[in-house]
Amino acid sequence: MRIKRPLITAAAAFAVFALTACGGDSTSGEATESAATEAAVEDEGDGDPVTITVGASPTPHAEILQFIQDNLAAEVGLDIKIVEFDDYVLPNVALDEGDVDANYFQHIPYFEQQVQDKGFEFSHYPGVHIEPYGVYSNTLTDLADLAEGSKVGVTDDPSNQSRALVLLSELGLFALPDEPLQGDSYTTFDIADNPLHLEFVSMPAEQLPAALPDLAIAVINGNVALNFGLKPSEDAIALESGVDNPYSNIVAVRTEDFERPELVALDELLRSPEVKEFILERWPDGEVIPAF
Repeated sequence: MRIKRPLITAAAAFAVFALTACGGDSTSGEATESAATEAAVEDEGDGDPVTITVGASPTPHAEILQFIQDNLAAEVGLDIKIVEFDDYVLPNVALDEGDVDANYFQHIPYFEQQVQDKGFEFSHYPGVHIEPYGVYSNTLTDLADLAEGSKVGVTDDPSNQSRALVLLSELGLFALPDEPLQGDSYTTFDIADNPLHLEFVSMPAEQLPAALPDLAIAVINGNVALNFGLKPSEDAIALESGVDNPYSNIVAVRTEDFERPELVALDELLRSPEVKEFILERWPDGEVIPAF
């Protein structure tokens, strides 16, 4: 979808944006926060809002977008159409094919891996929130009780598998080398010392919660856990820290659209004080953490 007719003008000038290289010939963009987020619509005098279509995971991304649509979007002349996706593949395909104007579902390492692997000409704005990874189990309440030879579930996409393995290594279950043996992401083949002889089972992230009965533990990211009814602050045996976490979730756009005023306005709303307050109130136990 492309919006050509209406234009948004900022009440105060938007900040200058810097695009930085990200994998191959593609770019990843970062924008400094503008001094103002309020905008007015210039639509040949009729005052209609600009409609933008944003692909998002149901929780928390779509919930945050819905809060903006219900409370903030009209003030800056936006009408946000939210399209929900239940997997990690289709949102970037939809963005590349022009079916959505932006997507909001992925963290920066996953974005960079996708750009490198798929050749997407995408850019991104700064981080909005973080969903801490957690270790879950149907049978254990303490990792000290993990038996030798236990099955451990991890996601099968490279960047998130690496994140899960780093968490488990920091919890003392095994050791990883200082750098991955191949590429930029750790895999189960990188495990240097596995004293419990743990068996790793890789699968799509959205399948991990349902597989818990067949696993001793599984590392599940925040929004997948929430979608399955798991509460990270209460149900996780161990939870990733949000301090200096590089896995902040971002809004991605086609690089050619990076400076479109309506997309810049959306990004600014996502990192506004109102959204920060909403995140803290909606997820008071730290299941979702502001990254700004």
